[in-house]
Amino acid sequence: MGLMDFIKGQLIEVIEWTDSTSDTIVYRFPVANKEIKMGAMLTVRESQAAVFVNEGVLADVFYPGLYELNTSNMPILTKLKSWKYGFNSPFKAEIYFVNTKQFLDQKWGTQSPVMVKDPEFGQVRLGARGKFSYRVVDPAKFMREHFGTKAIYKTSELEDTFRSYIVQYMKDTIAESKLSLFDVQSQLIEFSVKVKDNIKEKFDQFGLEIVDLVVEDISLPKNLEEAFDKGSSVGLMGGMDRYTKIRSLDAMNSAAENEGGGFAGMGAGMGAGAAIGNMMGQVFSQNPQGQQNQQPVQNQQTSPCPKCNNPVQQGTKFCPNCGQSMMPQKATCVKCNNEINQGTKFCPECGASQDLSCSNCGTKLNPGTKFCPDCGNKA
Repeated sequence: MGLMDFIKGQLIEVIEWTDSTSDTIVYRFPVANKEIKMGAMLTVRESQAAVFVNEGVLADVFYPGLYELNTSNMPILTKLKSWKYGFNSPFKAEIYFVNTKQFLDQKWGTQSPVMVKDPEFGQVRLGARGKFSYRVVDPAKFMREHFGTKAIYKTSELEDTFRSYIVQYMKDTIAESKLSLFDVQSQLIEFSVKVKDNIKEKFDQFGLEIVDLVVEDISLPKNLEEAFDKGSSVGLMGGMDRYTKIRSLDAMNSAAENEGGGFAGMGAGMGAGAAIGNMMGQVFSQNPQGQQNQQPVQNQQTSPCPKCNNPVQQGTKFCPNCGQSMMPQKATCVKCNNEINQGTKFCPECGASQDLSCSNCGTKLNPGTKFCPDCGNKA
């Protein structure tokens, strides 16, 4: 092997990374003691970014594409190394490939019960679990804020950090919502969205985006679960009073069943049976709302008879007292002859006033009168 072949073997001419895993976030390209040839081909695949580091300082970032490395597409590295324009010698640098795809179905959960303040029950210990997904959106920030100098960085190394963040923000979200834990349990989808929105800024600080977060379950202490079940029973049975009577009924049934034998037992059993019968009558004589059925009272509207002023229910055709027709009498408008109800003051068709008076003496005239009965003037 000649000298040129040896030198060529010490230069890196092709730089690429094919990820065969599902959990690698950062991969350091193996450079060892080799130098990178100026003009080497860099391949950055979809969902990847390549970050160049010079002596511990972040330099240029390359996104998906095929690059021929030179001073024009490595401005930061060129400045750090003080390369002159047209520099064409091999160089040394660290190269990190950052995976920018979504990391799905990441598990989170409380390792032990955490203390949360509930507006109804005070301080409560609860457990929670769920899933979330995230991705790197700012490779340089992620490496600067969260990544060290490892050759490979996997999702498992972030599990504890993310778990503590999510649990803390979940507790804060419960406190902000001022909802009882029972309400939170029944609104897990909406609650998950709120937790995700609240924790978004924290992920942003590390160059990450939280794509999705799901609170799958919130487990309450056994005594609270029983209280929740009891509360549901109260609602189903029609209120606390009815619930109390039914529980008392159950207790008396148990007492009657557990009484001793003989005549004393029979007497006690009969006494309990009588009490049970009375209580059953009280319980089941009530409607589920604990209220007596009431017949609705209808308000019947009336109008006075035009003849005898007797109140007559509206809709009745004749007065039951004097036989007067209750149907409105008809008349014609003094101006347009439109048929109107008698007594109407203004015509609904032309708007003319129906109050006639003599233009000479002012005497009121009936509709249709042609001459004033007092002065004989033509109406």
